[in-house]
Amino acid sequence: MNKRKRYSPEEKTKILREHLDVGTAISDLAEKYGVHPNAIYRWKKDLFENAPDVIVPNKKTARRESDLLRRIEELERTLQIRESLIADIVADSIEMKKKLNGAK
Repeated sequence: MNKRKRYSPEEKTKILREHLDVGTAISDLAEKYGVHPNAIYRWKKDLFENAPDVIVPNKKTARRESDLLRRIEELERTLQIRESLIADIVADSIEMKKKLNGAK
């Protein structure tokens, strides 16, 4: 029975670095390291999909993001206040209609 070899993150990084920095073809890397080419493509895809989590945003971007989050919180509070006021107005309106209908 053929057991699959597990590659550590360091080994995957070494193989991907050779591909990205040196420009070695994936087929050559697959043959050199005994890895299926699809595995290398998957590692490369995972690397780029997770890159935004690894790359630290610059201060300007972080400040902008912080400002936007603060603005969202402010708008959510305003929306809650409006919804509460609308609910009160509707409740008052229903109560007034009940009184008017009962008075007839």
